[in-house]
Amino acid sequence: MINYIGKFNVVPSLPEKLEPLREIVSNLFWTWNHDAIDLFRRLDGKLWDETYHNPVLMLGKISQVRLEEVSNDDSFISHMNRVYVQLNVYMEEKTWYHKNFNFDKENVIAYFSAEFGLTECLQIYSGGLGVLSGDHLKSASDLGLPLVGVGICYKEGYFQQYLTTDGWQQERYEITDFYNQPMNLVLKEDKSPLKIELDFPGRKVFVQVWKIQIGRVPLFLLDSNVPENTDEDKKITRGLYGGNNETRIQQEIILGIGGIRLLHAMGIKPIVCHMNEGHSAFLSLERIRILMKLFDLSFTEARDTNFYSNVFTTHTPVPAGIDIFPNELIEKYFGNYYRSELGISDKDFYSLGTIIKDRPASNYNMAHLAMNMSGYVNGVSKLHGTISKKMWQAGFPGVPFDEIPIDYVTNGVHVHSHLSNDMQELLYRYLGDKFMRNPSDRDTWKRIDEIPDEEIWRTHERRRERLVAFARKRLKNQIIARGGSSSEIKAAKEVLDAQALTIGFARRFATYKRATLIFQDIERLVSIMSNPDYPVQFIFAGKAHPKDEEGKKLIQDVIALTKEHHLRKKIVFLENYDMNIARYLVEGCDIWLNNPRRPLEASGTSGMKVIANGGLNLSVLDGWWDEAYDFNVGWKIGNGEEYDNLDYQDEVESRLIYEMIEKEIVPLFYNRSEDKLPRGWIKMMKNSMRQLGPVFNTHRMVEEYARKFYFASYEKRHELMADNWKKGKAYSAWKSKVYENWNKIKFVSILEEEKNSILLVGNKYPILAEVELGDLTPDDVDVQIYVGKVENGSSENSSYVTMTCNPKKTKSGKYSYKGEIDCKNTGQFGFTLRILPKNDILINKFELGLIRWA
Repeated sequence: MINYIGKFNVVPSLPEKLEPLREIVSNLFWTWNHDAIDLFRRLDGKLWDETYHNPVLMLGKISQVRLEEVSNDDSFISHMNRVYVQLNVYMEEKTWYHKNFNFDKENVIAYFSAEFGLTECLQIYSGGLGVLSGDHLKSASDLGLPLVGVGICYKEGYFQQYLTTDGWQQERYEITDFYNQPMNLVLKEDKSPLKIELDFPGRKVFVQVWKIQIGRVPLFLLDSNVPENTDEDKKITRGLYGGNNETRIQQEIILGIGGIRLLHAMGIKPIVCHMNEGHSAFLSLERIRILMKLFDLSFTEARDTNFYSNVFTTHTPVPAGIDIFPNELIEKYFGNYYRSELGISDKDFYSLGTIIKDRPASNYNMAHLAMNMSGYVNGVSKLHGTISKKMWQAGFPGVPFDEIPIDYVTNGVHVHSHLSNDMQELLYRYLGDKFMRNPSDRDTWKRIDEIPDEEIWRTHERRRERLVAFARKRLKNQIIARGGSSSEIKAAKEVLDAQALTIGFARRFATYKRATLIFQDIERLVSIMSNPDYPVQFIFAGKAHPKDEEGKKLIQDVIALTKEHHLRKKIVFLENYDMNIARYLVEGCDIWLNNPRRPLEASGTSGMKVIANGGLNLSVLDGWWDEAYDFNVGWKIGNGEEYDNLDYQDEVESRLIYEMIEKEIVPLFYNRSEDKLPRGWIKMMKNSMRQLGPVFNTHRMVEEYARKFYFASYEKRHELMADNWKKGKAYSAWKSKVYENWNKIKFVSILEEEKNSILLVGNKYPILAEVELGDLTPDDVDVQIYVGKVENGSSENSSYVTMTCNPKKTKSGKYSYKGEIDCKNTGQFGFTLRILPKNDILINKFELGLIRWA
């Protein structure tokens, strides 16, 4: 490698009239503005595609002659100025946040994620988690939240997929030229790059910072490829989810600790930090260190304060999906940090990495660290919230299952980023400007019924036609790339039928997602697909993790079927699945097929993207579809069963898919009226859009995060910070007092005044209790009656009543409590009593892990 002695950057030379282009391409607002995308295509459509929809690179490659030409084209200038005005109006107009809340630019929310899927030219994502993160930032921008994103700038990103002639997945890693991407290096006042310093074992590691502007929201990405680092350390941020365990912990230190340091270096002091998965959980330690250093707080005081302004979102329904590091590796990277910087013992530090408190852990669990450090923890669908409680129930001993403090916020998608231009124009025409500004408004979506059936159907058909054309072109290029024959290339031009019922399956090829379930009974599938009057076709896409041999075998099985003579025109696999392929699929498919093993799909969002495009879902009742399904809006596979015998499950559910396609979906699709419109199908399309559209989007999702977590965090944080942390310090002292006295707390006596009497609905059942509180007072605890139905045995429908205390102690120095159970229903009920800590600061009464049952 040549060692250059100097470096310089060259930027496009634009005619003065075209200067607004520089600002337009630098803000990713264009990724959800079809007028801007049309402008880029108009500038040079071929180059737009060749640069993989990268307007910055396109401006760098376009000829000066062409630039001069369009600068003298009044029509182009008018188009450009219109887009420029749209950008400026968007940036300056009042938003949901400004209109409804007291805007304070200091109330910054920092959103951390290991990947961000923003647009196809920025290869810093692998799949659904990244696209969700990107959509979160886009909706935060639309809503006007004072939010910043923090991630890692991967030089290689995720791998590029290509297949051998026998269908085996191979991986290719492409180097990204950041200087030709819609991003800029963050510079200091002296124009030198801003760099953050981190302590690694025996050395310093430096990272520089790149900024991507997403509407109103900045995203900062950390990059270790700087001259100050060793060759090995330059590679830390090279690849996404690559390398070994040590690479992962290095990346997560850069993301979590480096991310917090970069924000402070830029003068951004986040009030709330949102950890999207556990990759960034080390940020919680750095936030504590900074508070200790700046405000002379103890570790406990700093931890207690930060706890209420950390949000943790988990995306995995299985422990195997969580990053876990051996304690030896943690000690290597954090031994000096926790002893010198945090000033705590090894026992206290390692207890942070587990929620199981009754025994020392040999590993450091990043999800557990995030949970221990976050006042707000949530899953990503209603079902996943329940699954998360089951997965981590052992960390909440004595807490009734339904009261385990894990909430949920169901995922969504940024509608305008995944909506075709044709459908957006149609919806804008009938739903109005409010649809563009607030896609979560239910009343707006009700106007779907005003769209004539013919218009919505023709719009959808155009998108299917474009999907088929795109698939043919893509397949042809795949065959050429792997040296296919001329007959294969010719055959690629004939695959698929633009008028046929088209079913899409595109996602990560993990075994639990069961990509080949549809092929369980190949003869029956062929009979369904080959009906000349009612044809059915499938388009597949997806990557397997480079180390997932079983996932790669699934892809190979699909490829083998696409080569069968009777199937080759009806089943297509598109290589190198990314946001561009996904766009064509969700815009053009009639049915989106999703058949994971329940309950292993935490949420899933690909099926949400077809909703506004007029597509319908056929899915297992898992993730988001478990709460979205209604027979008027799509189809379900099974009734939410979970199986021990997986082969039997595959047999049963594949049969259900065939039944559904053959007896419900195909007849409804091909049942045409005299005007050749499938009126019943269109009715279901409209039902899906009207019912699901306003719910499963990131505007609703981000607003829910704001109302549930962000704004509550603001209030808690400011309350604890006030008067030089007076209340924060007092709260920590109170916690210590409660911990010290908890073993002294006990029930002395419990009296049932109406015992053995017959109770009628509407009666009260009084309970008296005498309680020993040690050095605590009734202000420190709640004493509750916990009531449930005896035959049920679970806590699902249980309830509690808070008892009132006589403030005067009894002669024996105890406190007496009284409470009454409302007899609202018939049956046999049981009760018990419990004591819990009580403080206005607590989000929930189980935070301290203390509970005393009678």
